[in-house]
Formats: sequence, structure tokens, C-alpha cells
Amino acid sequence: MNFESKIELIDGVGKVLASRLKQMGILTIKDLVYHFPYRYEDYSVVKKINELNHEDVVTIKAKVELIANRRSWKKRKVVTEAIVDDGSDRLKIVWFNQPFLIKNIKAGDEIFLSGKVEINNYGTQMVSPSYEKSTSKTIHTARLVSIYPLTQGITAKQFRFLLQKVLLIIKQTKEFLPIDIIERNDFFYLNQALEQIHFPQSHDSMIKAKKRLQFDELFLVQLRIYQAKMELKKSNAPRIKFLEKPTVDFVKSLAFELTTDQKKTAWQIIQDMEFGKPMNRLLEGDVGSGKTVVAALVMQNVILNGYKCIVMAPTEILATQHFETLKKMFDNHFRVGIFTRSQRIIGTESLNKNLIKQKMKNGEFDVVIGTQALIQESVEIKDLGLVIIDEQHRFGVGQRKKLQDKGQKLIPHFLSMTATPIPRTLALALYSDLDLCIIKSMPKGRKQIVSRLVEEINRVKAYDFIKQQVMDGRQVFVICPLIDESDTLGVKSVTAEFKKLTEEIFPQFNIGLLHGKLKSEQKDSVMQGFINKKIDILVSTSVIEVGIDVPNATIMMIEGADRFGLAQLHQFRGRVGRGEHQSYCLLFSDNSGEKTVQRLKYFVECKDGFELAEKDLELRGAGEVYGFRQSGMPEMKVADLLDAEMISLVQTEVGEFFKNNKIEDYPDLLNLFRQKNIIIHFE
Repeated sequence: MNFESKIELIDGVGKVLASRLKQMGILTIKDLVYHFPYRYEDYSVVKKINELNHEDVVTIKAKVELIANRRSWKKRKVVTEAIVDDGSDRLKIVWFNQPFLIKNIKAGDEIFLSGKVEINNYGTQMVSPSYEKSTSKTIHTARLVSIYPLTQGITAKQFRFLLQKVLLIIKQTKEFLPIDIIERNDFFYLNQALEQIHFPQSHDSMIKAKKRLQFDELFLVQLRIYQAKMELKKSNAPRIKFLEKPTVDFVKSLAFELTTDQKKTAWQIIQDMEFGKPMNRLLEGDVGSGKTVVAALVMQNVILNGYKCIVMAPTEILATQHFETLKKMFDNHFRVGIFTRSQRIIGTESLNKNLIKQKMKNGEFDVVIGTQALIQESVEIKDLGLVIIDEQHRFGVGQRKKLQDKGQKLIPHFLSMTATPIPRTLALALYSDLDLCIIKSMPKGRKQIVSRLVEEINRVKAYDFIKQQVMDGRQVFVICPLIDESDTLGVKSVTAEFKKLTEEIFPQFNIGLLHGKLKSEQKDSVMQGFINKKIDILVSTSVIEVGIDVPNATIMMIEGADRFGLAQLHQFRGRVGRGEHQSYCLLFSDNSGEKTVQRLKYFVECKDGFELAEKDLELRGAGEVYGFRQSGMPEMKVADLLDAEMISLVQTEVGEFFKNNKIEDYPDLLNLFRQKNIIIHFE
């Protein structure tokens, strides 16, 4: 057997166990070995029975004097009781609902017992301890014992047994890191790290194993990013000169004053395109910080240099919004178009599919905004100079590559925009292929959104407040976490909430319903109705569009707020507060747990999206916050994306590696590198 062998080949893995392991994504021995513990029980302290104290978490080694089952008269449970003796004293052991133990443990057996000690009026005892025969090498007792995230029907003990059976394969694991990196950083070899993460000899060896495996995860990602960045530097892109007068005129024509951050980021982007090498930037700005006008400034410079621009939006509604905004900003100086499922326009001319494709091929446009329809292989684009993608994490790399392929001989410049703040350490670890520019300050005169965590006792007051706002001509979002009723989670469903608000609470108002199960046309119709003020209250799941602009909406009411992460709550909050009226974000939660309440109160007090993103990353991890599994980013099993020191070390080592080596000289590393197929943000 080896790492690629199927899990069924391990002795004792039958169809049922294999099926349960597959539910956890464990199909091969490698999957099993790379399913790491999430914590450890410390049973390394071994004591004599006469040394035990109340609530000690310890191991004892003792001989079984007697063991028997009995029925508990109250709850009809099977109770297994044993008396053990280690020569210093005797101790009572109790297990519940494990009648089979009397077959495994016999009087006269010498065993290890690990668990918590209880001392009460009835004497000293251990309840439900782990046990192991003293004749075997301990993996469940008398050491640091690994605890795993598991599915129903698999126990931690069972999982450790499986790992013990493949220990020989673990010991034979091939090393892929260059030896000088291992020696320079005093790392474990890979086989040592994998053994010690599952069966650590000590706390120090567990920490050392984790450090090596964290390094590996980040090293492979950074290696791919660094290599791709070097490749990109060899490519050529349009040389876009900075045209000062038109830029100054454009800024003067705006109805508002640009913030310092907007000016700075626009200048960074414009400068980047002057050198004839492909720009690859991420423009990060909190909700409502004014990224679109920065993009417009940059696009004008590209167009006046004789090149074309494309703006990709994740949805048709957002594409339409960008189309209307840019037409207004450019004031008919440029040919602005839109290419979506239902709209094909350049300037004021509506076109059929073939005609708009022909015009794009001939270069008879300046900027086109589109959705997936733009990435069709049959769409050719003449003189493509700049690709802008709004909310970049919503697009896969395959789609990005198709867009850049349309640039023909020269690679177009690439600007990605997101309103999801990315913490610095995460940006360094996973987005270092993109040069970051950040808009932190908000436009002048924008009112702070008032946020409140509303207790259930005040719900009627909240409804009265909403009623008054709607009567004053304002609009309201109501967000719910699930589509269908779920009694087990106790979460309000969007359909039930819609019914309640329509029939009981606000029968006098027009209420719309939006969720992921609606067809695209239905979603667009509902959203357009809200934008056009035909809908007063919109009840929606989290599908509510990122970046959608409804200046008349002043209340964001979030049911089951505890079900959303801080970053997502902040995105919801950013849907309001875009007009002249004071806006409000009202949170409701059925969960009164201390941690939940603290987290939601933190959100209410904190208005900074970057701070909230940092906190969210700390609490939930990058996979949850940024959806990396969906976006193609690697899943980090052990790497801590808040560990700036480790990320810095990895980047230093990757730089050193490419300075002195070629990846082709390390076949095992190259093989792993190819297997990982790590996705980056450009091709």
C-alpha cells in the first residue's frame, strides 16, 4: 500500500466505514493521513491512585480486580462498573451504555485509564475514561491524544486505530522540500511531521510538526504565485501613457470631490500601466467607498490611448447599474455598451447578438459592461487594453483566462475590484500575485449607519419604526438565513417571513421575495422592482446583490444575524446608507449565548470593514469567510492565515529558492506542485 491506495485496502475498513469516511472526503490513505487533529487531550501525566485530586486529568496504570454490568433503575441505562488497584489504592471506574466492555476488559488485566477524576460523597472515581491494555503501545492513553473532526458513526478511537495501521506508510513518506530549507529552519522531515501531528511524543514535538505542515501549505501556494508572477513579467501589455489634461477635466466634471484615497489609488493604477508590462491589481474598498469612479478615471486614460475596456459584473442587475453609472460619468464622450443575457446595447443602439459581436470585433466601442455572456469563446475583442472585474472572488480563474485571451497579441491590464476587505496577512499569503491598492476613507458627507442589536421584547417597536420609514417614502431590506423552515436550527425561513410580513405585519405595503431558487429572470424582475420603488420591503436570503445601489433604502433588518459572519453582515449593512437619508441596520438573533451576543455587539460598535474582516478570519477561518472552496483557492488545513511571521518566512524562502534553484531539479516538489494545481488570479 501507499498514499494513493484506496481506504478500503486498510485492514478492518468495510463498506460501512468506507462510506462514512468518504462522507468526510477521505478516499485514499493520503486523505486519511492529511485529516489532521483539531485539538489534543493531554493524558501524559501518570499518577498513582493515592495521589489523585478532584478534577485531575490524568492517566493511571492499574490491575482490574472486578468488572460487571448493571442496569440503572432511574434511566434504564447499562452501567459498567470496575474496581482497579495500582498497589497504592483502589479506584472505582464507571462507563455508561458500553456493555461490550466486559468482553474487552477482564479481571486480572493491567490497563491504562485516562480521564477526569471525580471526588464526591461516594468516594473517588473516574467516569467514562479512555482505556488501553498496558501490553500495547499507547495511542489513546498516557500521552497527548489527538481529537479529530469526524462524522457520525466514526469515533476518535477508531480513527486513531486506522492511522496506527498506516504508520509504516507514514514513516516512508517522500521528502519534497529542499534539504537546506529544512536544516535552516530546524524543521521536521515530512515523515516525522506527519507522525508527530497524529501521535506526538510531547507538546513541543506537536508544535514542531504543525509548524512544518503549515509551512508546506503556504510554500506550495507562494511557489505557484511567485513563478506565475515571473512569467507575467516576460509578457507585454499595451503601454498606456498618462494624459493629464483629460484626467483633470474629468475630475472637475464630477458632482463631488474625490477623497485622498481615491486620488492615490487611481494614480497607482494609471502609473502601473505606463511600462508596457501587464498590470495585475486588486482595488479594495469598503462598501460605498467609491471604487467605480476610480475605475472610470482609469478607463478614460486607457480609451484615450486608443484601447478598449471590459467591465465584468457577477450579475445582470449589477452590469446594468455599472452601464447607467458609466454612461452618466462619461457624459456621452465614449461609446459605452452592455452585453448580457437580455441586453445588447452600444451607445443608444440596441443590437442583436451577432451585430454586437461584430462591432466588438471591429473595435466599434470604448467600454462594454457584461456578465458571463462576454466570456463566450465566439466573442472577439479588438484592441483590448483593460479588463476590470467587479467582486473578483465571484469569478473562477478559467473565466478570467478566457477574458485575457481576448487581448490577442498583447496581454490586457487586469484590475479586480472588491468590497470585501481582505486582512493584510491573508493578502500576503494568498493574494500576493495581485498588487493591492486600498480605499479606506469614505466620501464626504456620508452619514454613519446606525446599527442596533434588537432584543425580541422590542420587535414590535422595530416594526413600528419600519412602518414609519416606509410611510415617509423609504424602502427596507429584510434578510433571512434559510429558504425552507428548519426546526432543528430554529432559523426563520425567508418564505415564512415573507408570508408573516405580507399577511400580518405590513399588509398595506408592497413586499417582494428574493432567494436563490428563483430563476435569473425572476430575480432580476424583483430587484428591478425594488430599484424602481415599486416594492417597499424586500425579503431576501443572502443572495442580495453585492454592490447593488438603492439610495432610497434606509433600513437593513437582519433575522438570524448569528447565522452570518461579520464580513457578510457588513456587506448587508452596506446596502443602505447610500442616499441623503439617515440609515439603520437592525440585528435580530434567537441565540442568546454569551459568545454570540459579544460577536454581534462587536459588529454593532465596529464600522471598519477591515477590522471586521480580521475578526471574522480569526473566528471562522478563510474558507468560510472568502469561500475559497468555491473560488479554487487551496484549502488550508493547518496554516494560520493570521500568522504574519510564518507568511513572511515562507515568502523569504520562496524568493531564496528561485534565486538558487529551478523547480525542475526537484522532481518530488514538481510533482506535488502539479498535483495541487493551485489557482492564482491571473494566467
